[in-house]
Amino acid sequence: MQPTGPYAEDLALAMTIADQADALTLANFASDDLTVELKADDTPVTAVDRETELLIRRLLDEHRPADAFHGEEFADKSGGSRQWVVDPIDGTKNYIRGVPVWATLIALVDDGRPVVGVVSAPALGQRWFAAAGDGAWKGFSTADARAVSVSDVAEVGGASLSYSSLTGWEERGLLDAFLDLSRTVWRTRAYGDFWSYVLVAEGVVDAACEPELELYDMAALVPVVEEAGGTFTSLAGEPGPFGGDALATNGRLHPALLEALRAR
Repeated sequence: MQPTGPYAEDLALAMTIADQADALTLANFASDDLTVELKADDTPVTAVDRETELLIRRLLDEHRPADAFHGEEFADKSGGSRQWVVDPIDGTKNYIRGVPVWATLIALVDDGRPVVGVVSAPALGQRWFAAAGDGAWKGFSTADARAVSVSDVAEVGGASLSYSSLTGWEERGLLDAFLDLSRTVWRTRAYGDFWSYVLVAEGVVDAACEPELELYDMAALVPVVEEAGGTFTSLAGEPGPFGGDALATNGRLHPALLEALRAR
C-alpha cells in the first residue's frame, strides 16, 4: 500500500521510529540481566522501557520539534494541537517473564483525534498500523502490508470477546455485568493488552474491553480499529481513548455490548 492521506508522512516517520524501537526492545528481550523496578503504583518498569521511550522522544524531537509528547515513563512535553502518545513497551510484565506478547505503541493525536497508530510486536513478528484515510494494515512496511478489517458478526451470541483480567472489573463494581456478558457471548479469551484490540481490527475477535486504561495504552489502537471499520469508545460510549477504559468492537456489536457492560 502507498499512504496518500493527510498523515502519510507522519505514518512513515512512526514506522521508521518503530523499526529502531524494535531493534532495542528485541535485543534485550529475555535478557538474564534485565533491570526491573517497581513504580509508585506498584507496576514494573525496566531500563529498556525507559531507554525506548527516550529513543522515540529524541527522534520525534528531531523530526517533529513543534509537536507535544506524552509517554508512560517521563514528563510530558507541551506543544500545539499535535501530540505524540507513546507506550514504549505495552505488556512489560510479559516482557519481563519472556512472554512474547508485548508491543511498542506510537500514536499521533491531532486536535484531540488519534490519526496515526503503529503497534509493533517484534517478538511475535507482527506489526499493525493505520493513518486516517489510509485504512488499517498488517506488516512491517507499507510495501509488504496487507489490509485488515473487522468481522461481520452481528449477534452477541456469536461473538468472540477478549479481555485482560477480572480484577479490574471487580474493582469497578462491574464484575457481575462482565461475567453475565461472558456467559452470553460465544467465546471468551484473555488475550490481553494491545493484542485484544488488533485482533478485533483483524476480524478474528469481535470485541475487546478493559475497565482501567491510560491514554498511552489506547491511543495507537484507536486508528487501527477505526480504520479497519470498527468502533472504539469508553465503557460510557465516549469516542476515542480518553475515558479511562475501553470497548472496541466490529461496530455492529457496539450498542449491545455497551448496554451489557453498563454500571448497574
